[in-house]
Amino acid sequence: MSLKDELGLRHDFKNRAHETLLHVYYTAAKAQKKADEFFRAHGLTDVQFNVMMLLLNQSGESGGLTQVELSRMMLVNRANITTLIDRMEKAKLVMRVPDPEDRRYNIVKITAHGEKLFRKAAAVYHDKVRSIVSGLRESEQKDLAALLTRLRARIDSLSID
Repeated sequence: MSLKDELGLRHDFKNRAHETLLHVYYTAAKAQKKADEFFRAHGLTDVQFNVMMLLLNQSGESGGLTQVELSRMMLVNRANITTLIDRMEKAKLVMRVPDPEDRRYNIVKITAHGEKLFRKAAAVYHDKVRSIVSGLRESEQKDLAALLTRLRARIDSLSID
C-alpha cells in the first residue's frame, strides 16, 4: 500500500522530498507505536530498555556508565536522564554508585532485577526486530542504514533559518 493510501490522502504528493521525509517519519512513528505496545506488555518503556541495553553492552571497567555518558548515547539532555534514572532507581532496575575516581559523578549500574527483566524482554524483542527486517535482504538492510546515515548527516549540516 502506498503512503498516500495509508494516510488516506485524496491527492498525490506534489513534492517528492516532502514525501520521502514523510516515509521516514511515518515508518518511525509506526515502529515507535509497536515498540510502546511491546515494552508496555513487558512492564518497561522503550527508553528504560535502551538504558539497560546500554548498561549491559556499553559499560566500561566500572561496570556501568555515568549519566553524562548515557545522555550522550541516548541523545537526551542531562535533566531528562536524571529524571529517567530516578524513576528506574525507584523501580529497582538500576542503581547509582559513587564514581571512585571522581566523587562528583555517579556510575549507573543495572540491578539483578533490572537485568532479569531486560533479558526476559530482550529475547522476545530481538525476535520481533528480526521479523520486522526479514522482509529486506541483508544487502538492502545495509543499503537502508547507509541511506539513513547520509540523510541524518544532511539534516545535521543544515541550519534552520
